[in-house]
Amino acid sequence: MTEILWHGRGGQGAFTAARLLGDAYSLKDNAYALAFPSFGPERRGAPIRAFTKLDQKPIGNRSEITKSNYSIFLDDTLFNAKSFRELKQNGKILLNTKKKFDDPRVITLDGDSIAARILGLPITNTILLGAFAAISNEISLEEIYEAIRQTMPRRLHEKNIAAVKAAYEEVVA
Repeated sequence: MTEILWHGRGGQGAFTAARLLGDAYSLKDNAYALAFPSFGPERRGAPIRAFTKLDQKPIGNRSEITKSNYSIFLDDTLFNAKSFRELKQNGKILLNTKKKFDDPRVITLDGDSIAARILGLPITNTILLGAFAAISNEISLEEIYEAIRQTMPRRLHEKNIAAVKAAYEEVVA
C-alpha cells in the first residue's frame, strides 16, 4: 500500500487533493483508494491533515497514517524538522515553497506562483497533485485530468488541468 499524508490549512483544499488522488487512482483496473480528512474545529486557516491510501487490493485499514511514503505540504509554514518522522524509509516530502533544500528527500515547488499565474487564486491543491504525479509512479496526468473532469465543476476544469500540467512540467524539468 502507498500512503500519502497531506498537510494544509483549512480552505487550501488538502482534502480535495487527497480525494482527487484517490479518484484518479481508482480509474485503473484493480485499484483501490481511500481518502479522508482529519481536523479539529472547522475554521479557515487552521492546520489540517488529509490522507490517501492506494493499493491493488481492497483497503480495510481506515486508520490515520503515521508513516507515509509521501508527505505533501500545501503550506510551508507547517513543515519543520519533525516532518521527517512521518516518513517511511525512502519516503519523500513534496513541499510548496520558494526555498531550496539539499536533502534529497525534499522536493520543492513554488506552487503559489503557478496558482497566481494560472488560477488567479492562492490555492495549490491541484498543483501539488500534478507535482506528485511527477515524483511518483502512482498516477498519470491523464488519470488526474479525468478525475478533475468527473468530480469538479465544469467551470474549474480548464484552469485546474492547466495547473496540474504546469506543476508536472516544472518538477520534471
